[in-house]
Amino acid sequence: MRYRHLPALAATVLLSAGLAACGGTRQQTGPADSGPALPEADVLLVTIDTLRADALGFAGNAEAETPLLDRLAAAGRVFDDAHAHNVVTLPSHANILTGTYPYQHGVRDNSGFVLPESVPTLAALLKEAGYATGAFVAAYPLDSKFGLDRGFDTYDDSFPRGSNPDEFVVAERRGDQVVAPALAWWNQRRGQRRFLWVHLYDPHAGYAPPEPFASRHRDNLYLGEVAAADSFLAPLLSPLLDGREPPALVIVTSDHGEALGEHGEQTHGLFAYEPTLKVPLVVWGPGVTPARDGRPARHIDIAPTILQALGLTVPAALAGRSLLADPVAGETTYFEALSTNLNRGWAPLRGLLKDGKKWIDLPLPELYDLPTDPGERANLVAEERRVGAALRQALPAESVWPPPRGEISAEEEARLRSLGYFSGSAEAKAAYTADDDPKKLIALDQKLHQVIDLYTRGRYAEAAELAREVVAARPGMAEGHEHLALALRQLERHDEAIEVLRAALASGVERSSVRRQLGLALSERGRAAEAIAVLEPLATGDAAATADTATLNALGIALSEAGRHADALAVLQRSIAEAPQDPKGSENLGITLLRMDRPAEARDALRRALAINPALPIAWNTLGVALYRLEGPAAALDAWEKAVAIDPSQYDALFNIGLVAAEAGRAAQARRALTRFVETAPRGRWGADVRKAQHLLAQLGS
Repeated sequence: MRYRHLPALAATVLLSAGLAACGGTRQQTGPADSGPALPEADVLLVTIDTLRADALGFAGNAEAETPLLDRLAAAGRVFDDAHAHNVVTLPSHANILTGTYPYQHGVRDNSGFVLPESVPTLAALLKEAGYATGAFVAAYPLDSKFGLDRGFDTYDDSFPRGSNPDEFVVAERRGDQVVAPALAWWNQRRGQRRFLWVHLYDPHAGYAPPEPFASRHRDNLYLGEVAAADSFLAPLLSPLLDGREPPALVIVTSDHGEALGEHGEQTHGLFAYEPTLKVPLVVWGPGVTPARDGRPARHIDIAPTILQALGLTVPAALAGRSLLADPVAGETTYFEALSTNLNRGWAPLRGLLKDGKKWIDLPLPELYDLPTDPGERANLVAEERRVGAALRQALPAESVWPPPRGEISAEEEARLRSLGYFSGSAEAKAAYTADDDPKKLIALDQKLHQVIDLYTRGRYAEAAELAREVVAARPGMAEGHEHLALALRQLERHDEAIEVLRAALASGVERSSVRRQLGLALSERGRAAEAIAVLEPLATGDAAATADTATLNALGIALSEAGRHADALAVLQRSIAEAPQDPKGSENLGITLLRMDRPAEARDALRRALAINPALPIAWNTLGVALYRLEGPAAALDAWEKAVAIDPSQYDALFNIGLVAAEAGRAAQARRALTRFVETAPRGRWGADVRKAQHLLAQLGS
């Protein structure tokens, strides 16, 4: 009976008030409001991840299906020239929640940064003013470990956790699964002053909207995700819009947009052109005059807007100003896109917006006049040298380069990679040349996206071939080596994967994730002693203080495979103690206990893992073996069927179903499982078992 461990490497704000009286005649960029004073009002902040400014009906998109947000915009103030300061999730939300620029609060990317305790948050300020504060977020970049939970009484980041054999696919929490607990929190605190932040992740790649939106938008699945997000917000926003809830201040925005192929960028994080930097922003509430407002608006302006509207003091440290106050002439907007610099060693991107001009500071600099060239097609650097020089000179001196960055844990790296973000570390250069400019490297970025796409569709040989091209083009970039090794491991070409990883380390591509993957590859090849030698230094000695749970789990399973079960138990119990909400430790503990012929304890450990996340195929497969020993075929078969329903590539579970169902006289169930096993199991690892399955099928007949 098989219980092979398949280790996975790794691994808007909306100001909305719910008064029917919020209607009125719309006007085009009217004067600022006098500033509503709403000392008793609730506050609702909604951020919709990866939502383009032009992906909404009220923005003029005829294909959009956003009736709820269109209705909100029709009765609120719409800022048509709103911009983010970052093009990835964590720093962008830090800008929103602190009212400060990224170089001020220090969070510059999705990994390696934590909001310092010295930086006040909007939630903390409102909590101090007597508000009940709650946040409900949908994805790992906003995990509480990054510090955005400060000031919230409730910070619900209960998105799925645990192992997955496919390193690029992680279940995200769908919008309705975020809104339901958020609405319950809101209703339970009726009568109190409430501040609620709700974050939806649905429009983020990959695009897989639920029905009926998938069918309605089959030619544009991104807009299908946007439509789904709009529908998910209805239980929360409709009572406000209908006047069934007391007055509230509501703001809707996104953290950044999505490129969708414009300028050669597939998603976001690479450039800072308008498709990813420009965001929707709607303010709706009592005293807010409905209008289309063409004044520049920024994420850093959201916190001051809320505080002023509530009649609270706006701290001097906040860089923004209230959007409902009089405009300030000549304001600038700083922005940056640093992920490829920090993770790949490419040139850092920073820039400024002022009076319609957009300066992008790179080795190959860019200057655009957005009012006349919203598509950023005509680079005016040569024609308007003085304007460009002035904007470059105005880049904030406080934006020290490179920014200080902390240790990136394996969990961060794996989860962010699973969500489509690259993560890692790259050594800063004294100077960057045109060869380091992201525009020169766009083809390489596109290849990396293709590698991931091929991998997730099971086309591992093609993914490996393309990853080799990435390694050849940029041998010092760890991403290429890791993607190549992952594909080779799925092809059962473990010796090649080991060679790739060892060569990367020998050439100076030093990253803990490379060493961890090497340990996993060695373990899968049956070279447990070598795996331990690679992994143990990452979890012992001086490294023990920063050893992450992914490394501990990899080491624990290698120790188990080497027969050092007592040492494995100690390491895995340490992993569980350090991350009790991560089911991976309990899953591996169950595997180890089963190897020690302790099935009852294994069953209990595996059930603990599945209580945290019931969608863990490895845990279900291993639980089936334990249950077979303890209770017999029926319970075991049920567990194995759950494993293959979650992951059809759980070949050991398929083989187990075939054997045990035949033994239990369930011939039809046995034939189904064995046929699937014979048709789909890779011959390299399961060749002998395939022959056994064929023989058993012949015995079972038709």
